[in-house]
Amino acid sequence: MWVGISAAGVFATTDGGKTWNTANHGVRADFQPERYPEVGQCTHKVLSPSARPDTLYQQNHCGVYRSDSAGREWQDISEGLPSRFGFVLGLHSQDPDTLYVVPEDQAVGDEGGGMLRYTSEAKFRVYRSRNGGQDWQPLTRGLPQRHAYLHVMREGMATDSLDPCGIYVGTANRQVFYSRDDGDHWELLVEYMPPINSVSCGLIG
Repeated sequence: MWVGISAAGVFATTDGGKTWNTANHGVRADFQPERYPEVGQCTHKVLSPSARPDTLYQQNHCGVYRSDSAGREWQDISEGLPSRFGFVLGLHSQDPDTLYVVPEDQAVGDEGGGMLRYTSEAKFRVYRSRNGGQDWQPLTRGLPQRHAYLHVMREGMATDSLDPCGIYVGTANRQVFYSRDDGDHWELLVEYMPPINSVSCGLIG
């Protein structure tokens, strides 16, 4: 089992939680005095494909990463994304090499000096990799590409088990977007909701 903790990193256990080890080798922490510390990275989301349990993907405060060694070593796969920062991560239900992220930018807020997060360049783009992060493709059909100051929280993306795979993204700005074809096309499912912190999906019947 692996646990990702904001401002702490990834921890792993192989004995049901009796003992834990750090699992952060290769993951940056740009806000720390040491860029690659043993602990102190800011993990936002960690997922593992069910068909390949030793493979892990991580959306971190400082990039997107892949491990093929159950978290013992991580490879930076952020190249090709407009931002290293993001919260959300999703995995294709049938293809363990396909993953989805939503890169975000940050700006200092007007009140209190807080940080505002929003999709990079104010374009709502879900980025997909079909080869484990070697390259990325922006998915935009049906998604707003102008003045889209939207924000997605850590649990704001879910994928279903259908073929083709369905992807669902909820925003803190009260919309849910979804795709029924692996992310090639998107539609607005609902808006004017309360801020959406978490999205999940299941099959009925």
